[in-house]
Amino acid sequence: MKSLLCLPAIFLISLSLSQPAHSQAAADLYSSKCKMCHGADGKGNTPVAKTMGVRDIKSPEVAKETVADMISITKNGKNKMPAYKDKLTDDQIKDLVTYIRGL
Repeated sequence: MKSLLCLPAIFLISLSLSQPAHSQAAADLYSSKCKMCHGADGKGNTPVAKTMGVRDIKSPEVAKETVADMISITKNGKNKMPAYKDKLTDDQIKDLVTYIRGL
């Protein structure tokens, strides 16, 4: 009986161990592809952002966008933001959008 009680704990531990790798990959993508313009915190307080009119990822305007909208913008670009459809996989883009929503 005690071994059955341990199964949920083992499942939760294994889930928590796999999550950081997934999040770390998205964080690494953000650092390499987005941070230069959007900044570490997503607020767009960088020299590049100020010259290009980069949006604050945490703004109410961006918060209203759906995940599908953000995936589309990341894939296809918008205004001065480049398209990443030929540089990132669909899964990488989805992970990146999930990461951005959590900033």
